Amino acid sequence: MNNDTLSQLEQLIDQLIGQNSQLQAQVSELKEKNSKLIDENEILQLEVLESEEKQKDTSTTLTGLLEKLQSVQQAS
Repeated sequence: MNNDTLSQLEQLIDQLIGQNSQLQAQVSELKEKNSKLIDENEILQLEVLESEEKQKDTSTTLTGLLEKLQSVQQAS
């Protein structure tokens, strides 16, 4: 190998090392974002479950009120 070839090879290796470092940083950033999104998803799922529970409670209360009104109307 001549000096030009070795110099080009050295430059290419340096570029690859630089690209590898950038890719590793991107992977770390994406892993962090993924973790945050997983946490947000879990929170949203819990909020949906709580909301469904509140809706069930409200529905039960409204059904009870309607039944009371109907029984009062029938008694009249």
